[in-house]
Amino acid sequence: MENLERNAASGTARPKTGSCDSCKDSSCSATKRQQDENEQDFKERQALQSRLCRIGHKIMVMSGKGGVGKSTVAVNLAMALMLAGKTVGLLDVDIHGPSVPTMLGLEGASIENGPDGLLPVELGNLKVMSMGFLLRNPDDAVIWRGPVKGGVIKQFLKDVAWGDLDYLIIDAPPGTGDEPLSICQLINPIDGAVIVTTPQRVAAMDVRKSITFCAQVGMKVLGVVENMSGFACPKCGEVTHILRSGGGRLMAEDMGVPFFGSIPIDPMVAEAGDLGQAFVLHHSASPTAGIMRAVVAPLLDLPAVSQPV
Repeated sequence: MENLERNAASGTARPKTGSCDSCKDSSCSATKRQQDENEQDFKERQALQSRLCRIGHKIMVMSGKGGVGKSTVAVNLAMALMLAGKTVGLLDVDIHGPSVPTMLGLEGASIENGPDGLLPVELGNLKVMSMGFLLRNPDDAVIWRGPVKGGVIKQFLKDVAWGDLDYLIIDAPPGTGDEPLSICQLINPIDGAVIVTTPQRVAAMDVRKSITFCAQVGMKVLGVVENMSGFACPKCGEVTHILRSGGGRLMAEDMGVPFFGSIPIDPMVAEAGDLGQAFVLHHSASPTAGIMRAVVAPLLDLPAVSQPV
């Protein structure tokens, strides 16, 4: 498992990277070699930018703490955007614990080479890429250091034929380490991050670090989502607050960032994930699915992000 191409194509040729011909904008940064940039680095940056220029919005879903349901939120945000009529990509950069294939019922799917690069797995108007598709055995452990992980994330962006997308949702692993930092360095501009927390104070304290991370790397916090905010009765829909509620909203207010909303604990959400079904699609009439769609609403109104010059 030395590199992405060998895993994906069992020794077939690496996709060619040509010049940046996705637009005719002479002011685009990809048309000019940067100072002290060699020819190979210039060509790779052009190839990366040619992919990214065809994607309208790039959004990272992150959290400073594991176990808050971040991947569940990312999967359902991506699916809700697709249901709103958008063409969406979902990139799972949790190298060590990829769960997106399981949540979407795509376990066992494999990546193939196409004429324009590696082909993501498609589910309707949703295109999905994950390290989980590249493992020979789902029980295999990926034991990589930071530079190798950064290289694979770069290939996910540069060598995958994403095509024209309205949105690319990036599911980052917990914390503020190599993976989210690589995304911020590779994607310029990026619209920002959706931060996922749970309501109790001990979780919010760790998640605050994600907001600080965004400020330090110059990435906008689009909004905070408080997940597992109360228990939604599957019979009557009444929400009972088992955990302390409101921590996400208070954190957002205290740190001066938008609050997108609270998603309750719903047994059907966990069941849908185990069955490989996106909850917001398969339980669209439920109150919790309505809440998820409301959380997505601000993302549908995002203004265009200017390309760097």
